Amino acid sequence: MYDTIIIGAGPAGMTAAIYASRREMKTLIVGREIGGQVVWASEIENYPGFKSINNFDLIGKMQEQVQSLGVEIKNDEVKKIEKTAEGRFAVYTSKDKYETKTIIIAMGLAPRRLAIPGETELSGKGVSYCANCDGPLFRNKTVAVVGGGNAALDAAEILSKIAAKVLLVHRSQEFKAFETVVDEVKARPNVEIFLNSEIKEIVGREKVEKIKIKNSQTDEIREEAVDGVFIEIGRIASTDLVADLVERDARNQILVDEKCQTNAEGIFAAGDVTQVEFKQITIACGQATIAALAAYQYLQLKQGKAAKMVLDRSVNHSAPRV
Repeated sequence: MYDTIIIGAGPAGMTAAIYASRREMKTLIVGREIGGQVVWASEIENYPGFKSINNFDLIGKMQEQVQSLGVEIKNDEVKKIEKTAEGRFAVYTSKDKYETKTIIIAMGLAPRRLAIPGETELSGKGVSYCANCDGPLFRNKTVAVVGGGNAALDAAEILSKIAAKVLLVHRSQEFKAFETVVDEVKARPNVEIFLNSEIKEIVGREKVEKIKIKNSQTDEIREEAVDGVFIEIGRIASTDLVADLVERDARNQILVDEKCQTNAEGIFAAGDVTQVEFKQITIACGQATIAALAAYQYLQLKQGKAAKMVLDRSVNHSAPRV
């Protein structure tokens, strides 16, 4: 029996484990990929304490710290969660079954992908899904941004201040972003816009070297030399696992209160998988801290209530009969 099982092994999951273990909670992390979305970054320059740190170095440090505290980490996927008759939870993975008093969901988001040649092979080698994370690595270089919503236009605006040139590639004629943001990007002299266009291939050996862009109206394919490609076509909250347990929003993000408590007693959530507006490592870690402490508080309150019930029964049994 665990005090808490954390679903997700990224920064949020690791942080929650640190705070849970420091409260003497028996803790298990279950995650498909150690590091979560950080795996998709390359160099991280916005994490306190490090001017710049490689993604795998940061993941390694987090994992080492967590394991030094006695936290178990299972590289596995949670397949089903059931509430037991005792008000606890049974967590089924592809390999095992575990029982726990609380759950912290910290599985993050999955970036939508283009599913084109070169994308997977060059991920972390010029292909990025986070302009805030990796933008500074492309100072005075040429980059491409894919997408037509607010995320893509924001990325193009940020990168226009860093990169020498930004190619903004959108498959439709009109952008879906706020007009003010669109106007601002269009006014940038170093941004070139490709409408009705799609990237069909990302080319490179050790790193991104160029892209192939196809115009959907003319079928013309042109090659453009770039140093990086930022894919900003949205992220997916894969939360069907808990669809019957917790409340979600229209984007399948898990709704939490100020204590990172869901509407289900004993289930907490933290990080990008929640409805928090800004998706950043430090925000995920902050929410995870709250979730772990709230889960501990929840258990303490439950134990207090249980102790009071035992005491009340004892008092009632010892009372003289009239």
